[in-house]
Amino acid sequence: MSGTYGSIGRTMLSGALLAVNEIAEDPTYDFSFRPLARDPEGSLARYFSLSQELLMEHAVTHVVGCYTSSSRKEVVPLFERSNALLWYPSHYEGFECSENVIYVGASPNQHLAPLSDYMMSTHGKRIYAIGSDYVWSWESNRVMREIAESRGGRLLAERYVPVGATDVKRIVEEIRALKPDFVFSSLIGASVPALLHGNVESLCEAHIPLADAPPIASCNLCEMGLQAVRAEARVGHICSSVYFQSIESATNRAFVERYRSRYGSASITSADGEASYIAVHLLAQAIRAAGTSNVNRVREIVSTCRLDAPQGPVRIDPENQHSYLTPRLGRSMKNGQFEIMYTADGPVKPDPYLVWFDAAPDADGSRGEKRLRALSPALAGAVR
Repeated sequence: MSGTYGSIGRTMLSGALLAVNEIAEDPTYDFSFRPLARDPEGSLARYFSLSQELLMEHAVTHVVGCYTSSSRKEVVPLFERSNALLWYPSHYEGFECSENVIYVGASPNQHLAPLSDYMMSTHGKRIYAIGSDYVWSWESNRVMREIAESRGGRLLAERYVPVGATDVKRIVEEIRALKPDFVFSSLIGASVPALLHGNVESLCEAHIPLADAPPIASCNLCEMGLQAVRAEARVGHICSSVYFQSIESATNRAFVERYRSRYGSASITSADGEASYIAVHLLAQAIRAAGTSNVNRVREIVSTCRLDAPQGPVRIDPENQHSYLTPRLGRSMKNGQFEIMYTADGPVKPDPYLVWFDAAPDADGSRGEKRLRALSPALAGAVR
């Protein structure tokens, strides 16, 4: 709830607590949750120690949490040893599957694949990649590079900055010099507004119209991130996500209304907050269906649960404990919201290892037979 990505963490907590409150008020449940909230402050060591406290001292068996992949990987061994369940809300880079994690957020085929398809089809295949220096960016850039190369494109540069770094002047100068077709950003935290502000300032200094600059594309830019950005730097960025606050549906409008009623009329929702909300509701459904909070029974039954979430229908795949979700593409607007440009026909099966994904379309633009991607022995052994 504090640190460089604290604003996202606070949104995730808000989404989870909203669901806790709804479950307490729902007469179809004969139980309620007593939440124990902890703030790791973005420190990997604190993620470990606080998870240890919850699992060992408080005998907690279900935890909704972690935003970064580094924090998730830090604590998963604890959950495996304790046979507890981590309900991981965040979209992530894939290439993981633990029996002690329910992956509620989007898999790479649900966010990175639609983004790469759109950007390479409409803008070009010369890409500048910039990310925060940890596993989310490393893996996202690797997948983007493989997709680009399979389609005759390339990454002009692949750069990393420390998590939360705000000195991006060199990055902005290199982008101007290389003139990519688009910029793929997997930056998080304070680095996001630094890049967006730095890009606008550089263009203004060079008297280059914003419309002529290469667009910035991302899988993790969200409404909360845009709140930290000046209005002139918010416009025209492309984001791939399964949830935007601007989704036009009765379920989402009701969700946003309840969220604002609880947290204030100016409160902003986001994909990570909505995913935390989903995680708590799926957990409650699974406990009700199982008749117990026992981890083994909840894990067995959760794939039979269905949720009409703000983003649309959500369920858990029994094969890999990841979520069926509906991919979307949005363009950021001056007001800090997203204009939704594309919505998939329905929930897409999660493919965390991109085993079924064919990066290269056929000559007519369609996709033919899916090619099996080669996995290392270690990764192949993790596929259940």
